[in-house]
Amino acid sequence: MLPNNVRLKEVGPRDGLQNEKALIDTADKVALVNQLSETGLDYIEVTSFVHPKWIPQLADAVDVLTQIDRKPGVTYAALVPNMKGLARALEANVDEVSVFMSASEGHNRENINKSIAETFPVLREVVEAAKAAGKTVRGYVSTVIACPYDGYTKPEQVKYVADHLFEMGVDEISLGDTIGVAVPPQVETLLDELMKHYAPEKLAMHFHDTHGTALANIVASLPYGITTFDSAIGGLGGCPYAKGASGNVATEDVLYLLHSMGIETGVNLDQMMKASQFMEQKINRQLTSKQMAIFRGEQS
Repeated sequence: MLPNNVRLKEVGPRDGLQNEKALIDTADKVALVNQLSETGLDYIEVTSFVHPKWIPQLADAVDVLTQIDRKPGVTYAALVPNMKGLARALEANVDEVSVFMSASEGHNRENINKSIAETFPVLREVVEAAKAAGKTVRGYVSTVIACPYDGYTKPEQVKYVADHLFEMGVDEISLGDTIGVAVPPQVETLLDELMKHYAPEKLAMHFHDTHGTALANIVASLPYGITTFDSAIGGLGGCPYAKGASGNVATEDVLYLLHSMGIETGVNLDQMMKASQFMEQKINRQLTSKQMAIFRGEQS
């Protein structure tokens, strides 16, 4: 019932750093991505081309993407909200474009300032232009389990949004438990619905760890054939439009889980820990991953 291999998509440099209060130097962001490139990861979400007014932490997106040492076989992706952002991303030679929206109306309006219906044509323009430029496109769908404004999200609503994104030409959809409230039965209910319509290789899971259930949710997803998971170095992240949402599931904790289960990832945990130690020094606070706590001697 379990896969032999799982692919981790590292989102820390974007989804993680965009939530840090302190601005990280461009050189340190470049160094982080370069270290991550040496871990065996084959996918790194480097930055975001959302207007700096909204995400000032990632205002140096072009500089970071153009200064990193690109390792063959690694996809360097970026979040793109609109055509202006896409133009900058293409200028910086991004490998993959990520578009984003929510499954719930309340979060979509807070995050994008548009209704779901108003968001579709904006994303379609970006997706079609990115594909015309020869780029693959990923679609993030937030609040697939619950919304801080609307409450529980019905699986049928997630499918409605996913249908539109796939019809636009998106290659893969990442399903986000943005506020980190999901438990395995809810994940199973969602996947029971989606697996009726989509191949598992078209979907990825993106769990936040607000209540400490992210690893359990990953385990619950594996029997469905899901083999792609988003994670962030050290458990960085959160959501600026979802109060109380903690960071993403930590990459090093996912690595420990999967490797202990006999599932290969191609990622070196020791190298990942070195990158986490580097990041902890640069943000001047302790990262929340269990593996970093063990490294610091906080747990026996």
